[in-house]
Amino acid sequence: MKFRFDPDLEYQREAISSVLDVFRGQEQGRTSFTVVGSGAQGAQLSAGAVLDESLGIGNRLRIIEEDLLSNVQEIQVRNGIKPSAAIDALNFTVEMETGTGKTYVYLRTILELNQEYGFTKFVIVVPSVAIKEGVNKSIEIMRSHFDALYDNTPFDAFVYSSSDLPKIRSFATSDQIQIMVINIDAFRRSFDDPADESKSANIIHRAHEGMSWMKPIDFIRETHPIVIIDEPQSVDTTKKSREAIASLNPLCTFRYSATHVDKHHMLYRLDAVDAFEKKLVKQIEVAELQSADSHNSAYVHLRSVNNRGGGIKASVELDVELRSGTVSRVNRTVSAGDDLHAISGGREAYLGYIVDDIYQTPDGWVLSFAGGAGEVGEGETLGGMDPDAFRRMQIRHTIETHLDKELRLNPRGIKVLSLFFIDRVANYREYDQKGVPTKGKYARWFEEEFRVVADKAKYRTLFQEIDLDIEVERVHDGYFAIDRKTDSKGRDRFKESRTGAAKSDESAYALIMRDKERLLRFDRPLRFIFSHSALREGWDNPNVFQICTLNESNSVIKKRQEIGRGLRICVDQSGKRVPGFEVNTLTVMANESYEDFVKALQKELEEDTGIRFGIVDVGLFVDLPFDGDEAFGAERAESIVKHLRDAGYIDGAGNVKDELRLALRAGEVSVPEEFEEKAGLIVGRLRKAAGSLDVKRARNRRQVEPNKAVLLSDEFKELWARIRPRTTYRVQFDSEKLIDQCADEIHSTVMVNQGRVLLITGKVEVARGGLASEDMSNRVYDFDPHRDGIPDILGYLQDKTELTRRTLAQILVRSGKLHMLKNNPQKFLEQVLTIIRRKMQLMIVDGIKYEQIDGREWYEQDLFENQELHGYLNENMIESTKSPYDHVVYDLGVERGFAEELEQSDDVKVYAKLPSWFKIDTPLGGYNPDWAVLVEHEGSERLYFVVETKGTLFTDALRATEKAKINCGRKHIEALENGARFEVADSFITFQEKW
Repeated sequence: MKFRFDPDLEYQREAISSVLDVFRGQEQGRTSFTVVGSGAQGAQLSAGAVLDESLGIGNRLRIIEEDLLSNVQEIQVRNGIKPSAAIDALNFTVEMETGTGKTYVYLRTILELNQEYGFTKFVIVVPSVAIKEGVNKSIEIMRSHFDALYDNTPFDAFVYSSSDLPKIRSFATSDQIQIMVINIDAFRRSFDDPADESKSANIIHRAHEGMSWMKPIDFIRETHPIVIIDEPQSVDTTKKSREAIASLNPLCTFRYSATHVDKHHMLYRLDAVDAFEKKLVKQIEVAELQSADSHNSAYVHLRSVNNRGGGIKASVELDVELRSGTVSRVNRTVSAGDDLHAISGGREAYLGYIVDDIYQTPDGWVLSFAGGAGEVGEGETLGGMDPDAFRRMQIRHTIETHLDKELRLNPRGIKVLSLFFIDRVANYREYDQKGVPTKGKYARWFEEEFRVVADKAKYRTLFQEIDLDIEVERVHDGYFAIDRKTDSKGRDRFKESRTGAAKSDESAYALIMRDKERLLRFDRPLRFIFSHSALREGWDNPNVFQICTLNESNSVIKKRQEIGRGLRICVDQSGKRVPGFEVNTLTVMANESYEDFVKALQKELEEDTGIRFGIVDVGLFVDLPFDGDEAFGAERAESIVKHLRDAGYIDGAGNVKDELRLALRAGEVSVPEEFEEKAGLIVGRLRKAAGSLDVKRARNRRQVEPNKAVLLSDEFKELWARIRPRTTYRVQFDSEKLIDQCADEIHSTVMVNQGRVLLITGKVEVARGGLASEDMSNRVYDFDPHRDGIPDILGYLQDKTELTRRTLAQILVRSGKLHMLKNNPQKFLEQVLTIIRRKMQLMIVDGIKYEQIDGREWYEQDLFENQELHGYLNENMIESTKSPYDHVVYDLGVERGFAEELEQSDDVKVYAKLPSWFKIDTPLGGYNPDWAVLVEHEGSERLYFVVETKGTLFTDALRATEKAKINCGRKHIEALENGARFEVADSFITFQEKW
């Protein structure tokens, strides 16, 4: 099985074009330099020896700083990012949330940069062994995809190894695309004293006989590589690391991560909130285990400590007897001297539990009790369920959740995987003094619980004709570091990991990457993976649906690291992504309560992204693009905050009030009149600030059942008959109209001045230590417009647009700007091509014509009963009496309010939240509208609607692709010619106005 990659994901294309457009106006070109051959030995050449030299190929920048700045500012404004005031260095940032395809994006960007501008030399710098192995595996599995996309453009990719230095020479001399992946530790250590180089310097910084007594780094430096830093927050945060990056002599540097520390000229941002809202990653649900009925012993969980305000107070979780006589686990605040017996409502289990002290240690806060009753550390628990019993229950629940998903997803060709993180290899596999392997306690518990759970009647269809005693040995395995020793049977022996960055850990990552595709096949029985918690970054698998952390130590795993291994959208047996939250739900078996997990995750997101949930202040708007390269700034941002405060959306401290959330849901947020044109940007920021993490509680998960009364009703059958027919489309557009529109826009917007070049001069000092540049200076010169030949402009545009040469010639002639071609042919072509492509896209949609397919081509009503649907009570589903299911599962935003109004309106007889399988074909991909509604107007006339609900009716706030798909949906419904109507609404009130 091979992964299949979608080349047309809009957000990935936007990230790629955001980097490509930095160099807009750059002409294809490269620089050459002399590389001394391996037979030369510097000054040791004997008389008459032949100097073996070859020509090196490097990148060259042919665009001046002011044009670069203009390009960058245009990209930033387009992406809603504060424009840079100046380009101090060619360092750029791309922010993409974990699981959204960051590696795919920068690898494809490399090929696009080569295709557009001829760049050939690229270095990918990574922070760890794990990410190095991950990038290498990605290149391997994406190669055939890139070959198909880029007409088999050859590229050589390799992982740097100090034992294979000839690769560096090939990197310098090859005229093909060269991609070198290197760990920062491989070139972070240089040296100041040449006499001490053998001890302190990485090999890449040492003069080497096999490299003609040059340093390998010098070969790289001469190519001026484009440097891509993967996870820069772990790469170049120290002075030594920054010096190492600079030693590569990069043409420019692009940093890719979800959590940047230093944000150099941000080009594109897709943060965690965006990724979850757009369903680009899995939905997260948290499963918590509570010993709710085990109140027989004293239970104390120390949640947090507050030492502000003159006294030290602790927030603890206790079992308290309520007035009703029931015992419930609740939060209480205590300080020194408090008696938990009294606070718990007189429960005997807490006799003698008097708080003695609350003090801080290097490992955190500790609460101690008088009389030797014990003590408890922050985040730890005293009493309650035995820790081993608790972890065994976690394993059992993970198995049950896993098998429940197998029942749902196996028929769709999706294999389910579960991941257990543990902090001691011995808990999974132990070895005696002779190397004889035995199962650790987690492996034993897993097999015992698996046998019990798998034998339940509901799961028997998964194990027909399978001996569970044999199967249980095959469904789980460990991915750990490999020791140099073997066990008594000659097999690899597992080894403990400490940091995940040791040499021995490479073996674990190699195994994980090697098996990445094989794990997804049904013919491989392995479904439950045990791995060391130190190996928690740099790798993932798209079909991990459960993550359970079984740590005995107090080490804290960041929540984003914990969930990161399973966020990616899953794939089926053909390797194709299967989107949608109805399939993609990642269940995290938490070691804490749901509230604590979400709180910790939200805190990490606030620290990593700068988003402050529930707070609106000046900083939220100050960097929004306002006009050209100008941002909103503090004064305009303050006026927005004042307006929101006066409108009752926020209080005096900036805390979000329910009024703002209701206005956002209804799509009726008021913004200052002078900023009406920027309403989309302002509302977008408010949505993030007013929202919260959409993390579900696993115990609220419910299966939605068909509502037979509605499905069999005459009203629903009548509604479905109106919207169920399928259509086909054909595209036509008026060539004259296209010529006129393109020519008009080219005439009004294209401005191409004479090209300029930047001349850089400097002295080059040649020494045994390598080459060094000094006395650098630069000057800008205009191109001589008659020196460069004019390219075949019609051939180039025809290849890119598939329009006829006659049509293209008419566009150029009528534009009146053809004389600008000679000033800078490349820049002229780029601007013209962008305009033609944009106009073509709009006209294709404008000129689309739908026709109903003859015969029985429609969506069958029975599909409602065949689809298994789930939701979360009180989170994304409401009870329904008018729809084909007993609950309506809605998306966040305006849909909840819309569904509630549909239920309450006497005019609405039946309706449906249209399922994901109901799709209208468009040239831009399948389109799934939101609702189908039957309205009985004034008690007699029946109206049939397909409705798209959006947070705004301003089309400028919608993406171009989104607008185009909605227009296609409207034309599809019109083509049915049966009285059905298509409407767009931002609330139920605006929908009512359509009747």
